[in-house]
Amino acid sequence: MQPRIWLIGVDVNTASTFSGLLSSHGFVTEQVTEKPVTFDRHPKPTAIVLGVVDSGMPALNVLVSARKLAPPVPVVVLVGPDQARIAVEALKLGATDAVVMPPDPADLLSIIRAAHQNDEESGGGRSKLEYPPRPPADAAVFVSSSPKMLEMWNVAGRVARTDVPVLILGESGAGKEVVARFIHRHSRRADKPVVKVNCAALPQDLLESELFGYERGAFTGAVGEKPGKFELADKGCILLDEIGEMPPNLQAKLLHVLEDGEFSRLGGKRPIKVDVRVIALTNRKLHEAIPRGEFRDDLYFRLSVVKMDIPPLRERREDIPVLAAYFLRRHRDALGSSIEELPAELIDAFMRYDWPGNVRQLENTIRRYLILPELDMELPAVGAISASSLEAPKRAVAAAAAPGATVPGATVVQFPGPKDSISLKKVSSMAAERAERELVLHVLQQTNWNRSQAARRLNICYRALLNKLKKWQIDRPRAS
Repeated sequence: MQPRIWLIGVDVNTASTFSGLLSSHGFVTEQVTEKPVTFDRHPKPTAIVLGVVDSGMPALNVLVSARKLAPPVPVVVLVGPDQARIAVEALKLGATDAVVMPPDPADLLSIIRAAHQNDEESGGGRSKLEYPPRPPADAAVFVSSSPKMLEMWNVAGRVARTDVPVLILGESGAGKEVVARFIHRHSRRADKPVVKVNCAALPQDLLESELFGYERGAFTGAVGEKPGKFELADKGCILLDEIGEMPPNLQAKLLHVLEDGEFSRLGGKRPIKVDVRVIALTNRKLHEAIPRGEFRDDLYFRLSVVKMDIPPLRERREDIPVLAAYFLRRHRDALGSSIEELPAELIDAFMRYDWPGNVRQLENTIRRYLILPELDMELPAVGAISASSLEAPKRAVAAAAAPGATVPGATVVQFPGPKDSISLKKVSSMAAERAERELVLHVLQQTNWNRSQAARRLNICYRALLNKLKKWQIDRPRAS
């Protein structure tokens, strides 16, 4: 029997798009318009896509009713950019996921598939997709259980509908550009260009010509005219990254553009009028740069009509597990990994680490783990983590670490004498490798030395298993 998806509270155009997408992948869709919604009709839905954009909080009554059925029906809730609180409430009531409109079709399809599959596996219980609501796939900064971040999402959605300048502060890797692009994507300018300029990447003269363009003959080598980024972003949005590094004379010219909406090219004699929304980003504390004369106070106040400060990851550690799970799900298939969840020991190490590179560093760490799970992972102030040994049974680890314990063919740990130096890191690494070797041999024996199958069970790639066997000089035993 084909899985059946009910579309409730979804507008006609969106429902038509969803129906075509889901039908092409084996789902039967049915748009339910009756009020109130009842579940006495047959066949029952496999899952529900519930739109709350127009109806708001009262629409969640459908969610409550669906979760009371036996078995409960998984529900994916569609929310607007400014409905963060409704999304959080939906998740508390048992929603499988909350997706910001307009959703990415491929992302929605994967959520529906996962909801259907997880519901079947759990006998109709709560889906495993329990992290908070997500905007489009690149907006990982909004995958959060932090009240501060959810409130920032709410602010970003409300700001998006206006044209006021926005100043986004935060450490490197915290997600400033993601927030900026989210604001543009949900603005009335979403179908117009968004142009990014890194103010720290170019020297002063080149930055001025990059921003405002130049006329022929404006300087040596200017053999033709060139429009600047502000002209290219007309009717759209310009992202000024590292705005704190902009030279003072250019700050004055930028202030003029913000106030009057016009400027002149280098060497130009006529003013050029533009309609551009400005979103500025920086990791500098601009309020500290103003007294030193490094940043104009009038420009600061003009840019910060709305100011958003993204907290570093170390100040919202509750987001580390949900972000790690998000990046695992986002990159797993693309990287060809069979890893379905992160070991608890690895998450615990992540929670103890301060992440100076913030969300970007966490994402790159997860990608590295998916590609090379067998390699040790070094997190300063936490220590080396043998990722592959994290999956080893605790009994094997305990046996390998016990004094006097031996594993056939493995290196025996030599404990230091009274005057010898002690390296706990080295001892730990050797014990972990012994446990790892024992586990690999055990799995190979279970799979009758089918190395491809063993690699899948160990959640490592085939070549990594071959490298381990070569390192340990292990060959398949000859048949007697």
